[in-house]
Amino acid sequence: MSALAPTIADLADALAAGRTTSVALTEQALARIDAHVKAGGAAFIEVDADGALAAARAADQARAAGFVASPLAGLPVSIKDLFDVRGQRTRAGSRVLDTRSPAQADAPVVARLRAAGAVLVGRTNMSEFAYSGLGLNPHYGTPRNPFDPDCVTGGSTSGGALSVAAGMAVAALGTDTGGSIRIPSAFCGLTGFKPTACRVPMDGGVPLSTTLDSAGPLARSVACCAAFDAVLSGQTLDTRAATLSGLRLYVTRDFVGDGLDPAVAAAFDAALGRLSRHGAQVIPFDFPELLRLPQINAGGGFSAAESWTWHRALLAEQGERYDPRVAVRIRRGAQQSAADYIELLAERRAMRASAARRLREADAWLMPSVATRPPRLDSLVRDEDFFAINGLVLRNSSVINFLDGCAVSLPLAQGIGLSVCGLQGQDARVLQVAGALEAGLAQ
Repeated sequence: MSALAPTIADLADALAAGRTTSVALTEQALARIDAHVKAGGAAFIEVDADGALAAARAADQARAAGFVASPLAGLPVSIKDLFDVRGQRTRAGSRVLDTRSPAQADAPVVARLRAAGAVLVGRTNMSEFAYSGLGLNPHYGTPRNPFDPDCVTGGSTSGGALSVAAGMAVAALGTDTGGSIRIPSAFCGLTGFKPTACRVPMDGGVPLSTTLDSAGPLARSVACCAAFDAVLSGQTLDTRAATLSGLRLYVTRDFVGDGLDPAVAAAFDAALGRLSRHGAQVIPFDFPELLRLPQINAGGGFSAAESWTWHRALLAEQGERYDPRVAVRIRRGAQQSAADYIELLAERRAMRASAARRLREADAWLMPSVATRPPRLDSLVRDEDFFAINGLVLRNSSVINFLDGCAVSLPLAQGIGLSVCGLQGQDARVLQVAGALEAGLAQ
């Protein structure tokens, strides 16, 4: 078991065997957080050391009495600064909410993690109001990529990804509206799971898009993600790994295969070759309807329309305190009419119908998680470069949100991920297939 990369199962076994305690694991996590903060790191906005140690002591006492609530019991986890935690201020990575009163109650997902015995070590940094796939934050600092500090972690769950990659948490609670779990997972060498949106409650937090938002884990393995998802969703799915041989893995070059970074293309093709040698069927298919997505979302899509609804009063009062790159995208929602929104809903229904028809015989749909490797921070100075690169980074992952699907991002190579995708409600099958691919790619 690596000192920096234990899985949930590793640690649950160690706790059960008495080889460690929750207090020891929490002290270790907090020591790493402290060293990270002292070195100028920006993974966390707020750390709750006292609360975490109290929860760890309670977890050890419960275990000694024979009660273990879940595989997460006694394990340190981080919470994206988008969710309410009782007694803490939810800032959503922004200075605009600095004066907001502390939350009176936990968000449902946070309450479920507490009930499962998880130890909440702190609130992680993020793109302001979750509105970027890159993870830059001008207010609280920008988390740096664990492989190369000159590069981004990806966003918007930037601090959550770094908290897991650097051993400051066993897993992180993140959100995904257009790839905000899968992008930082790919860039930071982690496994991330975006569930079908309706499976996990999103109330008790700051929304980006009520249509597209979903909550899920960033962790070390498919099994870790499945264990975390079971707590968040309250559903026990059959997530045992499928048999790799004979799986029908669909691949399209339409849209999600355009303009790939050569390193991403090479890693993706190499992975397909390895899976084929293990007996999986890699099946090319056409999905030309995807080429219309830029036109469909030209007005800002669901994110602009729905974030404008939430932010318009705040922007009128405190617009100068927003990250300008965030504010300009939210304000696009003011230009959308009711007719535009209704047409967007119709386009989504049509695209989902096309996906269901084209993927009806697939066990999973594979694509590169992100079309490019982690961008360098110095490539994002000019606004025109930032917006172009942000769009490319979000491109592949946002397809699954638009289709209301689910996906697991598996680490392929440094800063590169493979997405195992399914349609609405196919969460169990996606986790089963991802488990098979994880094992096959490790051989």
